[in-house]
Amino acid sequence: MQIHKNISLKPYNTFGIDVNARYFISITSIEELKEALSLDGYQKFILGGGSNMLLTKDIDALVIHLNLKGISILSEDDESVVIRVGAGENWHDFVIWCLKHDFGGLENLSLIPGNVGTAPIQNIGAYGVELKDTLVECHVLDMQSLETSILSNSDCHFGYRDSIFKGIDVGKYVITDVVFKLSKVPHKLHISYGAITSELEVMGIKKPTIQDVSKAVISIRQSKLPDPKEIGNSGSFFKNPIISVIQFEELQKTFPSIPSYSISKKETKIPAGWLIEKAGFKGKRFNNYGVHEKQALVLVNFNSAKGIDILNLAKLIQATVHRIFGISLETEVNIF
Repeated sequence: MQIHKNISLKPYNTFGIDVNARYFISITSIEELKEALSLDGYQKFILGGGSNMLLTKDIDALVIHLNLKGISILSEDDESVVIRVGAGENWHDFVIWCLKHDFGGLENLSLIPGNVGTAPIQNIGAYGVELKDTLVECHVLDMQSLETSILSNSDCHFGYRDSIFKGIDVGKYVITDVVFKLSKVPHKLHISYGAITSELEVMGIKKPTIQDVSKAVISIRQSKLPDPKEIGNSGSFFKNPIISVIQFEELQKTFPSIPSYSISKKETKIPAGWLIEKAGFKGKRFNNYGVHEKQALVLVNFNSAKGIDILNLAKLIQATVHRIFGISLETEVNIF
């Protein structure tokens, strides 16, 4: 285990922000993780896939890069399979692995950037499916006691892009492994959300498989979202706000075309991308950074932008949306 000094984190975050880690170490086992966390004289900063963060300054700490790998089947029967996955596995690569083995449940979450270990923190979701729908448990390491434990699905207190790892236990645990329960044939498909059904029709598919659903999702995402390998970004920067039905009905009087998704009799969800677009930011560029031309939810680093510039843009968007619509946008991305 070797500690490196003054390492650029540009290759380790999908925004491609060039900040330095004062100290950096990549770990490949839980034993190495315990050893790194027990080092005296260092503040610790845990780094996973770097897909849901905006770095605004150098990290004056020991950055511990989680490179824990491994996929193993714990049990299976005729209907389902239980799989344990290392936190350092790339999320999309894991989804593809599942599809190759005909294990269903994650196909709607295809092409989401990041690693498996960071997925529960956000309770990642797309096209009517969330991580919590298939997650059984998280294997975690307490950063202070260095003791390992298992948190069940209910222990994680999952919410919309939220979990215990972002709430009361933020900074307490490192997720080392995640366990999923996935389906075997016949699969229950989720294709009514968004444009999946119409995309399948364009593909000429009438009886879709989970592989077909994944291809449709990938096609939709590629048509709307920039590839982080080509343009720095962290996917959706803001959460879709949930407001009261009363507030929504008032907004409808001024904005009759405002879209919504019913949450309950009292609440409805508004697409943040629509709000940002109507506020005039879609496709707007500020030198080396801006808002993506096809998806207003995505802030981008075109070249060598600084994290603080993108953060200031996010604050400007929040202020403008609130002034026009009276709605407060929350960031989905973690700011450091």
